[in-house]
Amino acid sequence: MNDRSAKRYKIMLIDDDPLMIALETTLLEAAGHDMTALQSTEDALPKIKSQAPDCVLIDVMMPGIDGMQLLKQIRDDPGLSAIKVIMVSAKTFEYDQRAAMQLGADSFITKPIDADSFAGSIEDILADQMQINFWGVRGTLPVSGQRSLRYGGNTSCVSLDFPRGQNFIFDAGSGIKELSNALMAAPKKMNAKIFISHPHWDHINALPFFVPLYIPGNEFEVLGAAHAHITMRELIAAQMEDVYFPITMTEFGARIYFRDLNEDSYEIDGISVKTMRLSHPGNCLGYRIDYGDRSFCYVTDNELFLPGDASHNAHYVKTLTDFVAGADMLITDATYTDEEYKSKIGWGHSCISQVVNLAHEAAVKTLYLFHHDPDQNDDAIDAKHAAAEALLDELESTTKLVTPVETLSVKI
Repeated sequence: MNDRSAKRYKIMLIDDDPLMIALETTLLEAAGHDMTALQSTEDALPKIKSQAPDCVLIDVMMPGIDGMQLLKQIRDDPGLSAIKVIMVSAKTFEYDQRAAMQLGADSFITKPIDADSFAGSIEDILADQMQINFWGVRGTLPVSGQRSLRYGGNTSCVSLDFPRGQNFIFDAGSGIKELSNALMAAPKKMNAKIFISHPHWDHINALPFFVPLYIPGNEFEVLGAAHAHITMRELIAAQMEDVYFPITMTEFGARIYFRDLNEDSYEIDGISVKTMRLSHPGNCLGYRIDYGDRSFCYVTDNELFLPGDASHNAHYVKTLTDFVAGADMLITDATYTDEEYKSKIGWGHSCISQVVNLAHEAAVKTLYLFHHDPDQNDDAIDAKHAAAEALLDELESTTKLVTPVETLSVKI
């Protein structure tokens, strides 16, 4: 079995082309999986029920009952809900791919298949994991030069990709340019949601450099908190007015939509998204994503005042603790050391001890230190990590600690 999958899956393949059956079976058996193949859909449903495979691969253009009809039959049966269904078809039309996903397919792979990546693609879908990529981990201002070689110098941007193809992007600091470069290295049509925590410069000012926005056929929705009488659309458009920037939003070739969010619960692209207003100047939102039995929290910018400070709000701390409770992954504002924070109280950012306490009290599985001060070099960030580690040890906490570098990729 290859290194990408430690699990052996039962896979049923349904295709009327014997050559495709032979190729796909060979590739998946070589990867260590148990294969069953059918050349007809006529008796497929009873066999799916009796054999209970982990996954069914279905060609669309089948004689008799076609692949779409079989997909619907599977999804109409509650007893088969746990089975992953992947369409594998030579039909490359966007309509057919969209229709399959609406009927409940877990993915749509077009023929001719890539022999090198086919088994890995199937395994990724079956693993059903979210993939998180860090493109910028600093706050306030990008940092260049030797001071930032290890952690990177870009400001806030994190992407979150789901097995069924949904793409979420959190913030558009300078890191979104690195994401843009990665996407354009292998360009394809893109449909994504861009969640803005708040419109301070280090969270929005690189959005005009996100090349996929200029490509016709792409589709994006920009979501975030409005500020009283200023909508999210107006906030983004303002920084691209010609007095500040040579290109206005009229140059975007993609379809762009905007949505104002409040503190609430939403279903976005079929994914559960919860928002919470954070302790930061202006209207700033934290996000919690729940997917299956896993959860991801993006909580920046945020100030946790020290207990005993006149601005400390125990109710707010309790509400935030409940918001991130049990999260598999908490990415949060850890801008200052405790010593640095003494002269920065009221600036809207947190110190290490309060972030550690939050993660510990909320039983967060892994805490990710984020939004580093631009005056901190790589060694200073190392020192923050060491301080946080010591505090977690002192608490005998089960929370793990990561201080991510740019391009770190995590699956949960």
